[in-house]
Amino acid sequence: MRARAALLLGAAVALCGGAASACSDPGAVCEIDGGTYHVALPEAVEGPIPALIWLHGYGGTGAGSLRTPTVAAPFLARGWAVIAPNGSPMAGNRAGYRWDFRGRNPDGRDDAAFLTQVRDDAAARFGLDPGQVVLGGFSNGAFMATYVACDTPRAFTAYAPVAGTFWRPHPETCEGPVRLFQTHGWRDTTVPLEGRPLGGGRFLQGDVFEAMSIWRSANGCARPDASTTGQTDGFLLRRWSDCAEGAALQFALFDGGHTVPKGWADLVLDWIEDAGGD
Repeated sequence: MRARAALLLGAAVALCGGAASACSDPGAVCEIDGGTYHVALPEAVEGPIPALIWLHGYGGTGAGSLRTPTVAAPFLARGWAVIAPNGSPMAGNRAGYRWDFRGRNPDGRDDAAFLTQVRDDAAARFGLDPGQVVLGGFSNGAFMATYVACDTPRAFTAYAPVAGTFWRPHPETCEGPVRLFQTHGWRDTTVPLEGRPLGGGRFLQGDVFEAMSIWRSANGCARPDASTTGQTDGFLLRRWSDCAEGAALQFALFDGGHTVPKGWADLVLDWIEDAGGD
């Protein structure tokens, strides 16, 4: 299996003039037009590699998000690559990056377009499976993933936002169908389930439960109560059925705050790998 991984990376190096080897080294940066990203590759590979693109929170970095123990390590252990892009630089002299999830900065980068460029560049460099690239993120990164899912649900195979959803005003509709796994902490006070005002009331976080209603509509779910519920390893789960072909929708609530909980990665991977998330 290690030989297979080396073969894939060797082919990517040949295609990219040696750039693949350099930017897959620990702590290295992959550069493309408009920005940068980091990548971690699994050791055991058979065939094209599925990938998670994971978006950091407000003021975070791609390199830092790769060190999130509840995200990167479980995906890598199950044969997935983890790609961690950097958002746009913070304003002023503040360190870190942010995601412009509503595209309201006329002078800023189109972050949604940048993420598809990251997907395509990483697929070419590292032999990734372009049909199995999931977009997820935490907090500010979850906001970004949510709006990409709403506008272009087929840009990525599935979406996995944690501790983030829409902002008010909520979108009236989203494109669909979409495959989405929403996760949130019951005791999150940074992004509460029902949202909160910021900037003296100039900005209003959205309501997670209203967002789930928008997703049900986008997925053509026949009835809001046509769902199954369950509990596993500290998560309360609700999963909708009787929806449009190609749709998949699940919500996980855990008794915690503003964090990516332990066990999240395996829960999402099981959902994805269960008949492609259906």
